[in-house]
Amino acid sequence: MARIELEGIVKRFGSTSVVHGIDLAIADGEFVALVGPSGCGKSTTLRMIAGLEDVSGGTIRIGGVVVNHHEPKRRNIAMVFQNYAIYPHLTVRENIAFGLYTAPLSREKKRARVDEAARILGLEALLERRPAALSGGQRQRVAIGRAMVRDPSAFLFDEPLSNLDAQLRNQMRIEIKRLHQRLGATTVYVTHDQVEAMTMADRIVVMREGRILQIGTPSTLYDAPADVFTARFIGTPAMNLLPARNAPDGLLVEGATAPVPAPSAATRVERLLVGVRPQDLVVGAQAQGDGLSLTGTVTAVEPLGPETHVHMDTAGGPVIALAANRSAPAVGATATAFAERACLHVFDAATERALERA
Repeated sequence: MARIELEGIVKRFGSTSVVHGIDLAIADGEFVALVGPSGCGKSTTLRMIAGLEDVSGGTIRIGGVVVNHHEPKRRNIAMVFQNYAIYPHLTVRENIAFGLYTAPLSREKKRARVDEAARILGLEALLERRPAALSGGQRQRVAIGRAMVRDPSAFLFDEPLSNLDAQLRNQMRIEIKRLHQRLGATTVYVTHDQVEAMTMADRIVVMREGRILQIGTPSTLYDAPADVFTARFIGTPAMNLLPARNAPDGLLVEGATAPVPAPSAATRVERLLVGVRPQDLVVGAQAQGDGLSLTGTVTAVEPLGPETHVHMDTAGGPVIALAANRSAPAVGATATAFAERACLHVFDAATERALERA
């Protein structure tokens, strides 16, 4: 396997820049997910690593070798696409073996590699079937198997689960994660689904408009987002954000029943946003200390089995809170929700950058 390094990578289509000088180092054997909304540059970045797009500026190294001008086949990279890209007229065995078409191996060694990939991916009983007889998840495993047999330096995945239904996506997430743990392969995985990134990756790269906003472990991005976009993009449901301003006795959060302590960095900022994740804002919780207490009208209730989400309209805007012990107030009722001070995030409303924790 190999380390992948991007230094000042730029991509332009004509006079339009879509990737703006990004830097990223992916360790040997690491699983890194690129996440962000459509058009943020994550797939373009992946295609530049693969050699499917030319680099307009900067340097790409794979295993310490500059590969900017190497053709895809010289980079020893295996790529799995969103649409499977398997041949309908070939059997599963033939599709997997196609990854070895130009490999200087004997027929026996090629067959052994195909059999091993099929065993790992649970495709042994399907080797003589054609793609039309397979489910979406099985077709994606065939595409992964074709990549595996090449023994590549790195695996690149471009939104491979987007065409699957929710149940199959959950199943394939686990399968890809287990495969990575088994092979120890350097993996770059592009997705717009933050749940996929959170559950699979060692580190997540959050991108927006061709730039990297934050890089970190899933827990780091969830617990300490560097900006408003990351705070709302990572985590389900999205973080609640409420306008706030400084006052002599702390931060006055719109909709709050009392001020909350202001971090020192916030005292120099005119307009602020205070964030709290729905899981930390508990309806009916006993207010303790100097946390955030919000009162509002219940507009909707979502029972989700182990927890219940309560939607409330407050003076600061709509928020989502968690009902304690699954017991939610009725729609139309007035409710109060509380979050401890340690759970609050404070952002500069002008720059949208995070300040010190409250």
